[in-house]
Amino acid sequence: MRLLTLLLVALLGSPLSLADPYPLDYWARRSAISNVELSPTGAYLGMMKIPARGENPVIEIFNTDDLTEEPFRVNANPMEITSFSWVDDNSLVFRARQQVRKQIDGFNEGIYEYRIALVDVKKKELEAFDERDPFIVSVLPDKPGKILISFSEGGKDGVGAKVQAAFRPRAYWEFDLNRGSKKLLVRGKISLGNIDFDAAGNPILARGFDINSGEFIWYWREPGEKDWLEFYRQSEDSFEDFTVYGPDPEVPGNFIVSANNGSDTTGLWSFNAAKKQFQELLYQRKDVDICGVKYHSNPWTHSDVITGVGYCKDKIRGEFFDAQEGALHQQLEQLIPNAHYGTITSRSRDGNSMTIRNVGPRDPGTHYLLHKGKLQLIGSQRPYLEAENLADVRYVTYPARDGESVPGYLTVPNGEPPFPLVVLPHGGPFVRETILFDEWAQLLANNGYLVLQPQYRGSRGYGQRYYQIAFNNGGQGGYKMQDDKDDGVAYLIKEGLTTPDNVAMFGWSYGGYAALIAASRTPQSYQCVIAGAAVTDNEMQVNYYRYQLRGAGKIEQLAMWDDSISPLEEVEKVNVPILLIHGDVDQRVPLEHAEKYRDALVDAGKPHTYLELEGADHFSNTLFYHHKLELYQAMLGYLTNECGLKTNLEPKVAQANPTIATP
Repeated sequence: MRLLTLLLVALLGSPLSLADPYPLDYWARRSAISNVELSPTGAYLGMMKIPARGENPVIEIFNTDDLTEEPFRVNANPMEITSFSWVDDNSLVFRARQQVRKQIDGFNEGIYEYRIALVDVKKKELEAFDERDPFIVSVLPDKPGKILISFSEGGKDGVGAKVQAAFRPRAYWEFDLNRGSKKLLVRGKISLGNIDFDAAGNPILARGFDINSGEFIWYWREPGEKDWLEFYRQSEDSFEDFTVYGPDPEVPGNFIVSANNGSDTTGLWSFNAAKKQFQELLYQRKDVDICGVKYHSNPWTHSDVITGVGYCKDKIRGEFFDAQEGALHQQLEQLIPNAHYGTITSRSRDGNSMTIRNVGPRDPGTHYLLHKGKLQLIGSQRPYLEAENLADVRYVTYPARDGESVPGYLTVPNGEPPFPLVVLPHGGPFVRETILFDEWAQLLANNGYLVLQPQYRGSRGYGQRYYQIAFNNGGQGGYKMQDDKDDGVAYLIKEGLTTPDNVAMFGWSYGGYAALIAASRTPQSYQCVIAGAAVTDNEMQVNYYRYQLRGAGKIEQLAMWDDSISPLEEVEKVNVPILLIHGDVDQRVPLEHAEKYRDALVDAGKPHTYLELEGADHFSNTLFYHHKLELYQAMLGYLTNECGLKTNLEPKVAQANPTIATP
C-alpha cells in the first residue's frame, strides 16, 4: 500500500510560552474526540465528540469523501453515550449510561445503569432498546444486523471474589437489531461460564471453575461440534498466568496463549488443545512479561487473527509475525508527528481506508484518516495541549535499600533541574502501569513539577517473583513497598534532579493509601501528601469481600491488607500536612474510609484539608469537568501553599475557551 501526502489541519491560536502553564480548564476537560471509527465500506466516519466544556458526548457521522460537510449528529440526552461500534454498512450501535440513584447500593454497586441503541445513518433514525445493563460482546462481523450481548446472572454467589470476577455466570444472547428481539445462545454456569465466540456467533472457547477440586478449567469446541472439550486445568492456588488469546493462525487446532509455564516471566506459546500441551514458545523476555497480542488491523475480513505480540517497558513495544501488518505499522509511524504508540483503530472491509490513533507523552491522542491514498488529521483528543509544552517521560531503574531494583517512569518538566518533586504511585496495587500519556503527571510537569511514578514491588509485568515479594512473607504495604517509593526520592536527590525540602506525594486508591502511610513515616521524605480515594482502614476494606476469597486471590489480598500497616492506626504519627480527597459515591473504597480518617485527624489535632467530590465514583471515567477543576485547583494550591513546594511558575486557573479544530 502506498501512503501519500500528510495533510495537517492547523489549530487556531498562538502557543503559550514554555514558561507559562496552561489554564487548569485545559486539563479538566474530557477528550474532545474519541472512538473514531470507519463504517465497513469506508463511506462513513463516526466519532464521539464533546461539543463544549462540561457537556456529554455526541456521535458525529461524516461523509468520508468530504469531511467538510455538516455531520449527522446523535445525542442520547439525558443519557451519556460511552461508546459505539459499526454493525453493518449503514448502522451503528451505541451504549449509554445514566445515573439512577444518588448513593451506591454497596461495595462495587455503583450509581449508573446502561442501555443500548441502534442508529441507522442512511435513514437518520434512532431506536433505543429496553435491555437493562447489556454488555456488547461482539458486533458479529459475519452476521450484519445482529450483535452478541451478555448479562451477568447470579451476582453474589459466595464462590469467591476471584471466581466471580473471571467466571461469574453470564447469559449470552444473539440480539436482532432490526426486530429488537434476542435469542438465547448459551447460559453460563460457574463450571463453564465465560465464553468466547467467533465472527459468526459460534462458541469456541470457555472458562470455568471446578468448586470441588479448586481448579480453573479451559474448554474448546471443534468446528461444527456441540460438545466442550477440556484442554487445561490450573489450581486456584497457582499464581502463574494462563491467558488464551485465540486460535493460532498458523496451526489449526492450536491456540495462542500467554503463560509462565514454570518461568518467572510470561511468554507467548502455541498450545495444542487436543494434546493438552504447550507446543512452541513463540516469544518471551527475561526482564518483563508480555503485555498482550496484536490482532489484524481488519476485523471485518480477519476477525481475531493474531499478527504479533507486545511487551511493556519504557513504552509498548512489540514484534509482528505478519510481515504485511508490520510493514504497514512501520510506514505509518514514519509519517505521524511525535509517533510513540500508534494503533489502527478501524479499517474498511476492502482494506483501503483506515483510522489511526497515536498517543505518547507529547501527544495526548491524535486521530488520523487514511483514505484514497491521503493521510489526514482528524483531530486531537486534547487540541489545546501542544507537543512543545508537554513533557518527556523517561524510563528509569533505581536501587531499593534492600538491593531490589525498582523500575519507574519520570516525567521531566521543561527547564533546568533541580525541580520540586511529586511522587505519584499507581493504584491497585497489583496492576501493570505503562505510561503513554498520563494526565496527572503532565499537568504537574506543566506546572513545573518533576513526577516519579514508581513501579514498586507488587507491580505486575515484571515477573512472578517481583509481584509476589509484596505479600509472600506478609503484606509489605507500609513496609518495603513504601521503602521503594522513598528510595526513589533518595535516588532523584542523589541525581541532582530535586532537593530534600521540595518533595510531596500524591496518589489515588492504593496510591492514596500510600500517601497516608507516607504522612506518618519517620524519617520523613515529604513536605506534604495528597491522598485521593484512599483506603484508610485495612480491615474494613478487606471485610467487604473477605469471606468470598479463595486460593491465590485470598493469599494475595489477606496478606496485603491484614499484614500491612493501616493508616487509621498511624494517625498519631502524622507529621506533615494532608489534603484528603474522596468522591461521595465511591463504590470501590466507600466514603466511610475518608470520614473515619478525617475524624481521627481532628481528634489528634493534625493539620489537614478535606475535599469531597459530589457525584464522583472511584474511577476516572466518573470524574467529570467540575470534579477535575475542583481537584486540580485544590491540588496545585495545596502544593504551593500548605506544602510550600517551590517552582518558578504560577498555576493558571482561568477557564479559557480554546478553539477546537474540526475535520
